[in-house]
Amino acid sequence: MPHLLKIIVTILAIGMAVFHLYSGGVELLPATQQRAVHLGLALALIFLLYPLNRKKDHLQSRVETGLNVILAVIALACGSYIYLHFMELAISLNSPSFPTVLAGVGVILLTLEASRRILGWSLPIIALFFFLYAFFGNNLPLMIAHSGFSVEKIITQVGLSDQGILGIPLGVSATYIVLFIIFGAMLEKSGAGKLFIDLAMAVVGKFRGGAAKVSVVASALFGSISGSQVANVATTGVLTIPLMKKGKYSSQYAGAVESVASTGGMFLPPVMGAVSFLIADFLQVSYASVIVAAIVPAVLYFFAVFIMVDLRASRVESTNLKKEIEVPEVKKVLRSQGHLLLPLILLVYFLLILEWAPPMAGFWAVVSIPVVSWLRKHTRMTLLDIKEALEQGVKLSLLVAAATACAGIVIGVINMTGMGLRFSGMLVELSGQNLIVLLVLTMVTSVIMGMGLPPVASYVVLAVLAAPAMIDLGVHPMAAHLFIFYYGTLSAITPPVAFAAYAASGIAGSDPMRTSFTAVRLASTAFIIPFMFVTGPALILEGQPIEIAVAVATSLLGVFALAAATEGYIKGPIMVKTRFLMLAGALLLLHVGTITDVIGVLLVITLIVWELIRVKMMRSKGINVEAG
Repeated sequence: MPHLLKIIVTILAIGMAVFHLYSGGVELLPATQQRAVHLGLALALIFLLYPLNRKKDHLQSRVETGLNVILAVIALACGSYIYLHFMELAISLNSPSFPTVLAGVGVILLTLEASRRILGWSLPIIALFFFLYAFFGNNLPLMIAHSGFSVEKIITQVGLSDQGILGIPLGVSATYIVLFIIFGAMLEKSGAGKLFIDLAMAVVGKFRGGAAKVSVVASALFGSISGSQVANVATTGVLTIPLMKKGKYSSQYAGAVESVASTGGMFLPPVMGAVSFLIADFLQVSYASVIVAAIVPAVLYFFAVFIMVDLRASRVESTNLKKEIEVPEVKKVLRSQGHLLLPLILLVYFLLILEWAPPMAGFWAVVSIPVVSWLRKHTRMTLLDIKEALEQGVKLSLLVAAATACAGIVIGVINMTGMGLRFSGMLVELSGQNLIVLLVLTMVTSVIMGMGLPPVASYVVLAVLAAPAMIDLGVHPMAAHLFIFYYGTLSAITPPVAFAAYAASGIAGSDPMRTSFTAVRLASTAFIIPFMFVTGPALILEGQPIEIAVAVATSLLGVFALAAATEGYIKGPIMVKTRFLMLAGALLLLHVGTITDVIGVLLVITLIVWELIRVKMMRSKGINVEAG
């Protein structure tokens, strides 16, 4: 990139960061103006940063550079037009002027092209399919046809209204998500990323299978403030994957652990891959209620992964980290770097205790980071550090901005044609109004729709198409939205488009497809957790305290049993028949209900005690347990 363009990119990125900080913590703009500035700047930066052909390795030609500059200027012009005429647009979309139609065309085409550059073809193709449906859907069979719309209506509804590209998803990106991504980038720049890894090493590194457990804990901590599974893998995996390989784990297993842990970071509050804010907006509930509901499923997810890697460590006799690397002490880590946790604590305090609006909480959390960094000489952020963090945060937010804008095309068409209700009705009809069948259909739909997309993009589309069908059959709305979020996100480790597993395999030097299949096996419990909280809302903390406590306790036991049955190991290899019985007991426990819980607890505890006694007796007789 020419030096002049680099300067322009830096100016636009810093300007975008300052704008969002100002509008978040000082003066909130009208929604359409806020979204117009966000979209215009994001599209312009994408065109300047991402080449026309993503597969090109050589420098861009002058013609391509010139084209990118022109597209960036047009993007800024479209954003400026909407910003300046937002009042007129609110009342004149039914009889738009020629410049308004032209701006709408520009926004739609630029959004599709920018999304293609930064996301690949998946979401733009889906959006284009829906866009064509808006034009020609009136000629389709009656079951899926709509009444037809004029060209002007389609363009303005999709491109310029708050029901399309400028709708709620882009609004959440503009007001919440960009601030929290900047927060994460600033926190990382302050040294908190290193703190998370050091803290994980200090807490679990000294135990059996310490390297894998460090990966699980560090990825959970970093993922809680990140919005990307791949970013988690790239940040923590470069350290944890080589450590796991030194600890006798295979390359394939090491890559799988990192990808599963990094994907799980999307489920962990407070940020949850930035989807927590979208769920709150879609359901019109407080942000606090979303993260409270998400806590237990996230704990179950990481508990399952932790148990799986512990049992594998026992099987392969994996060493702790003391033999490979100096494990820091918790006190020393906290004494040296613990102050860097204060911004995260403040963020949670602002959101949950003071119940501030997310933009205000995000603004003050970002502001607190440089201040907190000055509490220790070795962590003090310079003006250059702050500038780089702001620029990096904005660049990371571009993917979310493009994804939400492109998903807005889909939502605009769905709202205009009524396709959402029709699709939900089709799902209910296909399921025969059987909830379990509907959940399986929704799971498959969510995984397919999520392939190759960030969590935000897949959730936005699924929230309109799939969640209503579940709610129609009596599923708690929060459980329905968390259900589609989980499976859309788990597509990052699900073949054939398991981009988190593929990223981890690149670091581990393992076969990508085998790594993704190992990741699915490792996360097998995660694929059951959404069914658990849909059929037992106590796991999203809906119900009486005793009911919730019992549900959580039995679910933890069920997760352990499922992990043991999957790994085939406790203190030694489990007999085949015991594994099947353990699996049955786990499934009984994972189904929230009094009768199933009682039977499951008795069965699982009996099997565990039996296996422990059997292994102990075999060892006392000098029999090689590992050989069976």
